[in-house]
Amino acid sequence: MKKILTVLIVLAVVACSKKKEQTKDLLITGNIAGMKKGALVIKRLNDTVWQTIDSVVFNGDSKFETEIDLPSPEMLSLRLDRGVSENMDNELLVFAEPGQMDIQTDLEKFYAKANVTGSKNNDLYTEYKKGKSRYSDLLLELSVAEFTAKKEGKTFSKEDNEAQLKNTMRRKYLYAINFARNHADHDIAPYIALYEVANAQLPYLDTINNALSPAVAKAKYGRMLADYIDARRKAEAAQ
Repeated sequence: MKKILTVLIVLAVVACSKKKEQTKDLLITGNIAGMKKGALVIKRLNDTVWQTIDSVVFNGDSKFETEIDLPSPEMLSLRLDRGVSENMDNELLVFAEPGQMDIQTDLEKFYAKANVTGSKNNDLYTEYKKGKSRYSDLLLELSVAEFTAKKEGKTFSKEDNEAQLKNTMRRKYLYAINFARNHADHDIAPYIALYEVANAQLPYLDTINNALSPAVAKAKYGRMLADYIDARRKAEAAQ
């Protein structure tokens, strides 16, 4: 009898220790250090509106776990509802993909300290933003130089500055297009085409679209890019 009881206890412990089986496309786990009260709201972009698809309520424990339906890779917005406290650092954009992802961050520096693992598309998105920031910084420097020169009454060539601005913008566009083309086997490629260089000339968008892998072309952003290019081609032909 004691042996039977021992076996039953062991089986019960093993059953309780087993991780809950994942039932949806994406399991998100994580920890927001310092988060005791409030909520984490998860949204997806539907047309031009961010719509809430899930939320996690915190009540003393900063760790969280949630599952959402995510048939294909997609950019999600994770936004903190801090309750009574106010902070500008409340939103984190994450390029999620089916499977399991983990987010480790901090309440006070929610975006700045975020470490996201489990998504190759998000890794590429982070890499893309880092490269893009170089051109954004150059554009800011050129704008500040013009403002400072005017304020201090210094000699300033507006033509040269505008030429540098135009050249930097062009390099920024080419960086985005080349990054998308070089990573056409990931959903980050059509996303960049749609949300970073949508007003680029059609041949550039065609280059990205034609390079997409079959799986990416069939996924959400791949279909959206194909539809967008088709609509633009028809609109330009009608002019």
